[in-house]
Amino acid sequence: MATDWLGSIVSINCGESLGVYQGRVSAVDQVSQTISLTRPFHNGVKCLVPEVTFRAGDITELKILEIPGPGDSRQCGDLQQTEMGVPGVGCQVGPSQNGTGKVLKKPISSSAPQNIPRRTDLKNQDIIISPQQQCSKSYMDRHVETLTQSKGFRRRHNSWSSSSRHPNQVTPKKSGLKNGQMKSKDDECFGDDIDEIPDTDFDFEGNLALFDKAAVFEEIETYERRSGTRSRGTPNEKQARYRHDENILESEPIVYRRIVVPQNANKEFCTDSGLVVPSVSYELHKKLLSVAEKHGLTLERRLEMTGVCASQMALSLLGGPNRLNPKNVHQRPTVALLCGPHVKGAQGVSCGRHLSNHDVHVILFLPNFVKMLESLTNELNLFSKTQGQQVSSVRDLPDTPVDLVINCLDCHENAFLRDQPWYKAVVDWANQNRAPVLSIDPPINEMEQGIDAKWSLALGLPLPLGERAGRVYLCDIGIPQKVFQEVGINYHSPFGCKFVIPLHST
Repeated sequence: MATDWLGSIVSINCGESLGVYQGRVSAVDQVSQTISLTRPFHNGVKCLVPEVTFRAGDITELKILEIPGPGDSRQCGDLQQTEMGVPGVGCQVGPSQNGTGKVLKKPISSSAPQNIPRRTDLKNQDIIISPQQQCSKSYMDRHVETLTQSKGFRRRHNSWSSSSRHPNQVTPKKSGLKNGQMKSKDDECFGDDIDEIPDTDFDFEGNLALFDKAAVFEEIETYERRSGTRSRGTPNEKQARYRHDENILESEPIVYRRIVVPQNANKEFCTDSGLVVPSVSYELHKKLLSVAEKHGLTLERRLEMTGVCASQMALSLLGGPNRLNPKNVHQRPTVALLCGPHVKGAQGVSCGRHLSNHDVHVILFLPNFVKMLESLTNELNLFSKTQGQQVSSVRDLPDTPVDLVINCLDCHENAFLRDQPWYKAVVDWANQNRAPVLSIDPPINEMEQGIDAKWSLALGLPLPLGERAGRVYLCDIGIPQKVFQEVGINYHSPFGCKFVIPLHST
């Protein structure tokens, strides 16, 4: 009985490790429980060996794809002629005790989609047989002949059934046409002679080179000029496209130098938008603040505005919303505020009060003096109502690095403070702490400061600061425009929608 399977085309599934083999049965040994396939395909790829043999224990599933009939004259080596798939009868077989398998279902005629190869020579191509492909012999023979004639023609339709069924079982879909009608339509569509199809590919580059673009556009332009198309309102050039942040209305040219000082500036800065901000001398800056105070911008108002802007900048340097939120209470930042007994120190105390109100741990250093300025005393009274800590000795400052050091030790007038022991001790502590330094209203470069700053905050208009001031920022302290004009400065605000802006050296 084993000899009845000789010549049949089968698909043997050996599991995930060995894969799926397809081929024509050449030998069946009932004694050794083996089956041999000639010209085999492994997972759709043609094997290098002419014959493979399988044991019954290695076979997970055996599927008969074609059973040779009594008048079939094919030999065992005709598997390659099945081109795109193995034509035959779709019947599933399971492994039996003798290793040859037994029929589980009756043969049914079925069809499945084929993998159409790309544009290649099908005569010399090794055909890949998919283990899931089962199709009727009559349809596949016509399809193979059609593919040979069309050389890479894509299939016309894909009307395969997707209903739920066994993964290895394909149910044919009825087309509703008779064999004669289907054959006539195939001949009508694919009936051209293969000798009439050119073997060479279409030369796209060569044909594109024959197109003279300049001549064509010149002809179009000449036609439009003669017919008067452009004179009737047709745009001559490509319509301009605008971004979402561009104004489509025509506006006046941008003037980047909108601040003019009476004397030539020693140093100039520019904003992110390109506006030029000149520096002013200390005498002119002092006169500007004096005139503003005469018009009602008192020292208390200026201190409050400076403290708000400086604290806003410090909060951004500390991490902003990523650092200061209720989920990061264990990462409360620490700021060391170094102040002197002058107006600059009062500006620092005002900044420390706002920082403490925003849940920042502030350590305020201020040396003990018998008599202090009234503005500084008022700021200290307000700071004492916060959670901030005030110290007067360098030994009370933290030994570990802090998140930020705010320097308000230096003053424009009282240069003798740099000779005091407490000043030198605080400068040494700040240089050894290795924390970034923010200086508020630092002195000009002629009066060198003892602490190198990473950032410096200027008020109103910048002074010609040196390199030790670091990156310069400018804050708006609320000086009206007419006050600038009164001291001889042609002023137009460079701040835009912000109160603190960065400045870049030109």
